[in-house]
Amino acid sequence: MHFDVIVLGAGAAGMMCAATAGQRGRRVLLLDHADKLAEKIRISGGGRSNFTNLQARHDCYVSENPNFCRSALAQYTPRDFIALVERYGIAYHEKKLGQLFCDDSSQQIIDMLDEECRAAGVERRMGARVEQVGRSDDGFVVATSIGSFSAESLVVATGGLSIPQIGATPLGYQIAEQFGLPVTALTPALVPLTFHVDDATRFAPLAGVSLDTEVRIGKVRFRENVLFTHKGLSGPAILQISSYWQPGQEIIIDLLPETDAEAWLEERAGSEQLLANAMGELGWPKRFAEAWLEGQGANVRGKDLSPKKRRQLAVTLHNWRVLPNGTQGYKKAEVTRGGVSTKALSSKTMMANEVPGLFFIGEVVDITGWLGGYNFQWAWSSGFVAGKNC
Repeated sequence: MHFDVIVLGAGAAGMMCAATAGQRGRRVLLLDHADKLAEKIRISGGGRSNFTNLQARHDCYVSENPNFCRSALAQYTPRDFIALVERYGIAYHEKKLGQLFCDDSSQQIIDMLDEECRAAGVERRMGARVEQVGRSDDGFVVATSIGSFSAESLVVATGGLSIPQIGATPLGYQIAEQFGLPVTALTPALVPLTFHVDDATRFAPLAGVSLDTEVRIGKVRFRENVLFTHKGLSGPAILQISSYWQPGQEIIIDLLPETDAEAWLEERAGSEQLLANAMGELGWPKRFAEAWLEGQGANVRGKDLSPKKRRQLAVTLHNWRVLPNGTQGYKKAEVTRGGVSTKALSSKTMMANEVPGLFFIGEVVDITGWLGGYNFQWAWSSGFVAGKNC
C-alpha cells in the first residue's frame, strides 16, 4: 500500500504531524506498535495532561544546539495549541509557572488529536511492529508485523527511552543511524537522583519530606520544592536540574532561599532553644532539621554556636553540596536527554539534511524541555512543522 506520508509513532508529535499533513491533502498512514493511542499523554500531569506552558521559549530547552528549536516554536506557539484546545471546548487551568492542565482528563487531548487525524483522512494502524525500514525508487518502504507500506516521506516520531513500561523503544535512534544521522549521548532526564550510601542512611528515613529550595549547577538554577525519597532526591527542582547533571557532578541546594541565614542565626546567639526546634519557624519539619543539623554537628542551643560556626553554618545552609550517586533511570524519567543530532536536521522543516523525505520530530530529537509542559509544546511545534513540509 502506498501513501504520501508514513508517520511512525502515534504519540503527541506523531498525531500532530499526521493531522497537519492530512489537512494539506496528503494521504497519511499513522503506525504504532502499541495497541493504545498516546499512552504518554494519558499518564501525563497526573492524568490531567500538562499539555503546554505559556512561557515556552528556546532557552527552556537542553540541546547541543539550544537555538535549533527557535524556528519550530515560532511557527507553532503555545497560543496556537491553546486555540485548538479551546475550539474543542476543553476546559483548562494554569496551575503555576505557566503550566496548563486539563480541568478534567488527559483523554480529552488524545480524543482531540484523534478527531483531528480522522477529519484529515489519516489512516491508522495500531499494533504494527516495525521490522525493517528501507529506501525505494519513490521514497521509503516500511515492513511491519501487519504488512509492508511505502511512502514518499517518512516521519519518525517514535519517542525516546523514558518509561519503557508503556512501550518505549530505541527504534527512532536505530533508523537515524541506519541512514547515517548522528545520535548524541542518551541519558534519563527529568528524573529523580539517588544518594550515595552514607547520605541514604541518614536521609532515607526522611522520605516524604518536602522543602522549598533553590537548586543549582553552575549558572543554571531552579526555585521549587525538593522531595526526599527512600532512594534520594526528587521533586520539581531536582527533576529540572537532572537534565543538566552529569555523573560525578555536585548539585548545590539553597535550603533557605528567602532567608539571610547568618542574620537569622545571629538573632539566636543567646537562645536556650535547640536549633532544630527553632528551624520550625522557617518551615523545616523537625525530623529533617534534626537529621541535617546533626550531620553538620550543629544540633545545639543557639547560645552554644561560636561566631565562626554560625558563619560556616550559614554558608552551608545556602550552599549545601550534594554529590548524587546516579539517577533512578529511564523507568522514572519523564523524558530522554539527547537524541538525533540537530546538526543533521533542518530547523525550519525537521527534515534530514542529507536524506530528502526523512523527518524526525518530538522526543527522538536532541531537544529536551524543562518540566511543566515544555516537552509537549516541542511535540506540537515539531510535529506541526514536519506536517507542513512532509
